[in-house]
Amino acid sequence: MPDHLSPEARSALMSRIRGKDTQPELAVRRLLHAMGFRFRLHRRDLPGTPDIVLPGRRKAIFVHGCFWHGHGCGCARLPRSRVEYWGPKIAANRARDGRKAAALRREGWSVAAVWECQLRKPAALEKRLARFLAD
Repeated sequence: MPDHLSPEARSALMSRIRGKDTQPELAVRRLLHAMGFRFRLHRRDLPGTPDIVLPGRRKAIFVHGCFWHGHGCGCARLPRSRVEYWGPKIAANRARDGRKAAALRREGWSVAAVWECQLRKPAALEKRLARFLAD
């Protein structure tokens, strides 16, 4: 199935996809704040630049989009066009996520990943985060 956009239009569209302050990330931040937690964002001095960092607890949270990080939950599926591009791309994203989390753990941090689809059940996500952040 060919792309209905020109390469220039596709490039312009893809360049607008953000890496920070995404809607899922903002939702997780609102939830954590409502739970009474205070945190830092995008600490560049830590491996992988976690989305949310609670330095006093040595906890780091990555907020992953189901499509971009290959969750396989059914919320997002691999495109049928350009499978030779998207398959390795998503696999590389997953491998990079694992390397980032491992590097943080080696430095003594606890790491959690929050998936975009988990935001559909905020009560369950709140319980999960509360368990993760408990001392």
